[in-house]
Amino acid sequence: MKLSQLKVGKKGIVKGFTDLEMSVKLMEMGCLPGEEVTVERVAPLGDPIAINVSGYQLSLRKREASTIILL
Repeated sequence: MKLSQLKVGKKGIVKGFTDLEMSVKLMEMGCLPGEEVTVERVAPLGDPIAINVSGYQLSLRKREASTIILL
């Protein structure tokens, strides 16, 4: 499952990434493999989404979230 498919309030564990270039940016922001992420909010039109990771809130575009693979 990809992070972009997770519903509000649900949790997942980061397993890996589909885009190498994007993965570097996401890992610098705390989305490391093994980290738990929770979807906090989704904008009315579905983009962006707010997630909680490593103790802080992070907003991602849907295409960025679709590169994160969850367990």
